[in-house]
Amino acid sequence: MAAPAAGLLGTGRVLGLACAAQFMVVLDVSVVNVALPSIQTALGFDAVGLQWVVGAYAVVFAGFLLLGGRLADVYGRRRVFLWGLGLFSVSSLVGGLAVTPGVLVAMRAVQGLGAAMLAPATLTIVTTTFAEEPGRTRAVATWTAVSSAGGAAGNLIGGVLTESLSWRWILLINVPVGAVTALAALQLLPAGRPRTGPRKLDLPGAVLVTLGVTALVLGVTQGQTHGWTAPVTVAALAAAVLALAAFTAVEARGSASALVPPHLVRMRPVRVGNAVMLLAGACFIPMWYFLSLYMQNVLHYGALATGIGFLPHTVVGILCARLAPAVMQCMGARTLIASSALLSAAGFAWQSRIGASSGYVDGLLGPAIVMSVGMGLLITPITTTVTSGVGEQDAGAASGLMNTTRQLGGVLGLAALVAVAAAQPGTAASYQAVFVAIAVVCAGVAVLACALPAPRRADTENGTGR
Repeated sequence: MAAPAAGLLGTGRVLGLACAAQFMVVLDVSVVNVALPSIQTALGFDAVGLQWVVGAYAVVFAGFLLLGGRLADVYGRRRVFLWGLGLFSVSSLVGGLAVTPGVLVAMRAVQGLGAAMLAPATLTIVTTTFAEEPGRTRAVATWTAVSSAGGAAGNLIGGVLTESLSWRWILLINVPVGAVTALAALQLLPAGRPRTGPRKLDLPGAVLVTLGVTALVLGVTQGQTHGWTAPVTVAALAAAVLALAAFTAVEARGSASALVPPHLVRMRPVRVGNAVMLLAGACFIPMWYFLSLYMQNVLHYGALATGIGFLPHTVVGILCARLAPAVMQCMGARTLIASSALLSAAGFAWQSRIGASSGYVDGLLGPAIVMSVGMGLLITPITTTVTSGVGEQDAGAASGLMNTTRQLGGVLGLAALVAVAAAQPGTAASYQAVFVAIAVVCAGVAVLACALPAPRRADTENGTGR
């Protein structure tokens, strides 16, 4: 039975469904952080291999987001939404029952593939359902707030499930949630019509970009353990360069099936906005990983206490994401991005002063408020800048590209920061060095934001700040 049109059921319900699915996707980036020590003990991971519980999801997610975005354009958003949701839920079930490190990491990778189909579909549903301003900016702000909530709430939910049940439930919980979300999607999302004409997909491009990202992360990881001149490190980095160069050449041909249509990257807001998002991802995604380990390994918090410790990040981030459209009307997207990045940099610089004897208020709460204000205000103007002005036929590709750059930044940032922390493993000094590095990258985001187009008066008034 075809679903009723969004207009009959209310766009608010469609927005709620898209946000619920996006919450699941982002939640699974961070939900494992609090459970990492339990997972390490239960399955016997070593310190370097443990990062792949996070990294396998993020690498595949980043590598296939471009293909996932194009799938939504070609086969229809509801169909791809349901495909991704099914793959995500089944891999969560198998991963939650895993008894070896290899099975868990493999299922986290499959989860990433399902998420790569699901995430672009959710943003595309939002940007096509709310095509006019200012409703579009408010809808994107809601989607952004939910994304922020998913990243932050993952730590609390992971702590509650790990301490009250088992680390396995951080994955198994996705199964009933996924089933309910699928039923809602069948009722709320119109079936739509797939794109007419040949349904050719850029599979070579998807394979090349995934190989390139994976090899790059592997090279950075091997560099920290075997040295930067070791044959395995050099080989991985060389493979990354070759694969990404080949991907660039494939996309430059300008075929109709390109994952990244050349006309998209020629648009200055898309090109510069994605570069800003890449650096932002390198700051914010690894933050959850290192703060979680710091609270448990240095401050000796339990899993539940660690999750509760992230509540200020969650609450402040959501509130500021909801305020972002109003602030954009006052100062424009470019100014808001730069000022928010500088505020985040100040929060991370404050966070770098932590020590083994730090209290919660001075060591975590104060920095959390400052950095979360910056993070909450930052993502909405970047997302609006990247997606505004993109035609509906390329909405999936633009959404996939933006999600890719954010996740790629997170993967590379995590790998690089693990190398920074490895210089003094397990000590407060290692976490101090990590947060100093993140503060520097946040300052770089502010500088790069100056290359975005200046806002026009009309755009500032309707909330796009473009």
